[in-house]
Amino acid sequence: MSRRYEAVLFDVDGTLLDTSEGIVKSVKETIEHFDLPCPPEEDILKFIGPPIEWSFEGRCGVTGDKLTEVCKYFRDRYSNHNLLLAKPYDGIMDLLDYLKNKNIPIGIATYKKQDYAEKLLLAMGFGEYTDHIFGSDYGGKLLKKDIIKMCIDSLGVEDASKVLMVGDSNHDANGAKLAGSPFCGVSFGFGFGQFGGEDINEFEHVFYADHPMEMTVLFEEE
Repeated sequence: MSRRYEAVLFDVDGTLLDTSEGIVKSVKETIEHFDLPCPPEEDILKFIGPPIEWSFEGRCGVTGDKLTEVCKYFRDRYSNHNLLLAKPYDGIMDLLDYLKNKNIPIGIATYKKQDYAEKLLLAMGFGEYTDHIFGSDYGGKLLKKDIIKMCIDSLGVEDASKVLMVGDSNHDANGAKLAGSPFCGVSFGFGFGQFGGEDINEFEHVFYADHPMEMTVLFEEE
């Protein structure tokens, strides 16, 4: 008997955790502090997931040294004041318990900065399931595919096609494809069919879940 996938990687924002309250609060505090042009509410929700530099530049027109200053302020508000306002999605802990009982290795591959990711996930109890946590760098040079590859290497799986990437956005889907991993989308996050308005059918995927426990069928022995 064998399994289709030997390991699974999870995104954080919109996949494991609803981080919207802390991120949106920090974005609004930063916009107010610097008197920046305020995007519509639906665009502020799109700050969730991608590197924050991309969002403040693309949605508020901030560049150069000012962008560095703005992002530094945001990170202080988020890391030191609003980070732990996150909540696990219903059913996520049940799915992780299932995977742990099946002895399926779990990794985290997120655009969240490494220190944020570790602090948040450990505080929320995810350390019980994995210590393979890989986030972005402060220079913003790492792409999602790089983070996914680093996580796969850490798990010790040689064949990336045996590692399922689970996420809620185009960044996760495209990163998985470039890293050579199959992708499972989720509908309860911030990308597909939600605030981002992205359509899962525009991206290669092997499964699309409306609830975490629906993914258990992907890890049954064949």
